[in-house]
Amino acid sequence: MHRLVIQAPEIATQDLKQLARLSDAHQIEAISQRAFKLHGAHIGNEEAVADFCESNQLDFAFIPEELGVRDIGLVVMDMDSTLITIECIDEIADMVGIKPQVAEITAAAMRGELDFRESLTRRVALLAGLEESALQRVYDERLHLMAGAEEMLAGFQSAGATTLLISGGFTFFTDKLQSRLALSRTIANVLEIEGGKLTGHVNGDIVDAERKKSELIALRESLGLRRDQVVAMGDGANDLPMLHEAGFGVACHAKPKVQAEAPYCINRVGLEGVLNYFR
Repeated sequence: MHRLVIQAPEIATQDLKQLARLSDAHQIEAISQRAFKLHGAHIGNEEAVADFCESNQLDFAFIPEELGVRDIGLVVMDMDSTLITIECIDEIADMVGIKPQVAEITAAAMRGELDFRESLTRRVALLAGLEESALQRVYDERLHLMAGAEEMLAGFQSAGATTLLISGGFTFFTDKLQSRLALSRTIANVLEIEGGKLTGHVNGDIVDAERKKSELIALRESLGLRRDQVVAMGDGANDLPMLHEAGFGVACHAKPKVQAEAPYCINRVGLEGVLNYFR
């Protein structure tokens, strides 16, 4: 048996009643003003529910009725355009007036049209000679947390979950977010800096889709967790392998390819929507 979680900025009572009929749910319970759970829903009716939610701009998720937030032992997140609202490398590029060129490569990579490793190497090379201080300006002036990020993290952390931020971005930003948000662990690429300037190279192996997947598996196994005790969130094509390894892989305001292939999607609410699955 499942509960059907419905979320949106505004949800009409008649829509909830119709969804209860479509899913054979027997009880409607409010989680918040923007989220409701329909108990006793039948997952066999998912196609009809999905069509209705798409037509009425509602986020939905079928969650096993017995699972609660204390069952989630690991939460894995992408950084750029998932935990935060920006693509850091695009904003760094803006500091040297080449944001359009870099953003075009970023977008193609996130859509899955370019190999991520190759795309990152190309983009970082364009930043050669930039003062290291530009990274701090991006953090101070442009980096904002995604709506609901702090509520989502606080909810999972207070229930005892381990948190991993793993990014194809840069340690300059993940390190700061780790201390700011009390994250258990962060993994990202290291920008090579010499004489206070970016060299246009990355130190060590690039964090790509396969690395994200393998790190999730390794941490899941070291913690002794089942797949259904793991949540993963991302927005780009390089997050898909990681999302498929989690019991709850959530595409968050993601690219169309990712939304089409991810097990779960959040489009109309913030990251608190992922926590609401288990409330």
